[in-house]
Amino acid sequence: MKVTETNQRPQAWTARQAAEDGSWVLRLTEEQVQGFHDALAHARKSNKPLLAMEQADFPLTAASRGILEQAIATTQGRWGMCLLKGFPVDVWSEDDARLAYWGMSLYMGVGRTQNRASQFMNDVRNEGGEYKVKGGRGYNTNAGLDFHQDSCDVVGLLCRRTAKSGGTSKVVSSIALYQEVERRRPDLIPVLKAPFFHSYQGTQDPSQPPYYRCPIFGSHPEYFSARTNRKNTIAAQRDFPEVPRLTAAQTQALDLLDELLPSDALCYTMTLEQGDMQLLNNFVILHSRTPFEDYDEPDRKRHLFRLWLSVPGSQPLADDWKEYYGDVRAGAVRGGVRGSAITQEFLEYERRQAKAMNMRFDTWKPQLLKEDMERIVAAYPRESATA
Repeated sequence: MKVTETNQRPQAWTARQAAEDGSWVLRLTEEQVQGFHDALAHARKSNKPLLAMEQADFPLTAASRGILEQAIATTQGRWGMCLLKGFPVDVWSEDDARLAYWGMSLYMGVGRTQNRASQFMNDVRNEGGEYKVKGGRGYNTNAGLDFHQDSCDVVGLLCRRTAKSGGTSKVVSSIALYQEVERRRPDLIPVLKAPFFHSYQGTQDPSQPPYYRCPIFGSHPEYFSARTNRKNTIAAQRDFPEVPRLTAAQTQALDLLDELLPSDALCYTMTLEQGDMQLLNNFVILHSRTPFEDYDEPDRKRHLFRLWLSVPGSQPLADDWKEYYGDVRAGAVRGGVRGSAITQEFLEYERRQAKAMNMRFDTWKPQLLKEDMERIVAAYPRESATA
């Protein structure tokens, strides 16, 4: 696959290049910070539920709005990521920081639901969850995470409190990853462009099957995309005996990715500091996190807010990614996981917010029902599968 190299689109980068070129790191000015303070004060007085809020309920100055738009644009450009530093979370209460971050999102994109409870903003902190178990997710644990991407155009983290130790963020250009696979094992590129089965980990809508198909490398003729989370691929093998077994070539491909992703050449490590907002383009960046140790005091424990966003400037996706993302058109509202608790308030919010952001929007419907997947799996060729 030839990846188009332009200043407007993401390009491959190495860990050394990310360390030496700070153009993907932005810092708020005093004027911009004051704009967020003023918008938060207005939103507190309005006292609206988050899903009822519009931009007018979090009125930003041109400077504050502009830096958010610049940050999102940076995720769609050369680096595929942006670190925006300097949010005054040290003087905001937890509720104020949550309200401010949601208010900011109204200028960045359309929020997506993230878990089986259909929550549209998650608290990333250790709440005693387990990671590598059936239905396990990483955001409510203190575990180190496998390299993965989140199920949206852009994932945003606002760091409210840091850990006592650990919890550093690791990022990799998946374009550079593709190029290294192509250099070492070109025979595995077609394997990685073919469908893999992955578990939803219980986050699907009740009408959907519990697993889905999606290639690891996209096949769009112009726009690169990658999606991998070996934990969920192994979970589909473990939990669903009807799912076709991984072939020897698929296992080799996953093993090679596991070797390359944490390598010093590809993997860049950053420490998220208090007041940092990290934004990652999930189609060209894979990320993970190291384990962390918390402080004993509850008010000092590591805490970040997470948003999953569809953004106006997003790229098109390959047609065979529609089963998971629902819409592959550029600039469309897509992604997220439905869960089992979507509310009427959320449905009204996403339609209203899509209009405010001038984004393509179709009412969600499952691409495959359970019975559709059952027929597909029953007819799936088995002769090439390993025992």
